[in-house]
Amino acid sequence: MKSAKKSFGQHFLVHESSANQIAGFIDHLGVGSNVLEIGPGRGMLTKYLLAKPINLKMVEADVDMVNVLKTKLKVTDDQMIHLDFLKLNLSKVFDEKEFTIIGNFPYNISSQIVFKMVNSKQLVPEMVGMFQLEMAERIVAKHGGKDYGVISVLTQAYYKGTMLMKLSPSDFNPPPKVNSAVIRLERKENIQNFNERLFRNIVKSSFNQRRKMLRNTLKPLVNDHEILADEFFNKRPEQLSVEEFISLTIKLEKHTINEPRD
Repeated sequence: MKSAKKSFGQHFLVHESSANQIAGFIDHLGVGSNVLEIGPGRGMLTKYLLAKPINLKMVEADVDMVNVLKTKLKVTDDQMIHLDFLKLNLSKVFDEKEFTIIGNFPYNISSQIVFKMVNSKQLVPEMVGMFQLEMAERIVAKHGGKDYGVISVLTQAYYKGTMLMKLSPSDFNPPPKVNSAVIRLERKENIQNFNERLFRNIVKSSFNQRRKMLRNTLKPLVNDHEILADEFFNKRPEQLSVEEFISLTIKLEKHTINEPRD
């Protein structure tokens, strides 16, 4: 059996009941629903997904794992995409149709996976993903706490996050040095219309210096500094809810704003 590779951030799930439970988190999907598994590895989760009445595809960067899946689970060429997920054109996976994402994500690119999904939110109504516990807690964190940050706000502007289950290092081979967790992200039905580029820059600028008041961190973005005199800007970024960040974006756009920068 091929061993895990550090370069791919691989920690293979080896606990059967956990794999079955994770696969069960998408049982509400209709027959024939499109599902993309990211990083199937040796196929512990894949074998349970293959047993479901879904249209399953998987994306795997490691050619050794691709060969294992084709040999062990008889995965077809149509089902397998041999590519780094971050380089994948999501609109082409299911011919521009929506699909659910699931997987035991490589921890070294897990945040990038989330941001890529958010950027293609029109295609991905739902994700069930396994993350390092600390990352999972940051993604679903509510405002007011230390876990709340950039990835919390940028994800929750479009998706509702739910913690589904936690796993210990012994559930994997090789065991990671951290605990893990599975979360669900469900796309919100009514997403408010706002300047998304400006929103990202406000959120990133605010949390880049999270100990400072918004008045100081947002000053470089605003031409009309009088607006920052409002008592609201005495707050620090973790005190603002996702909805308040969106409202702030709308407010600042109405007052001359410097060209946002990504």
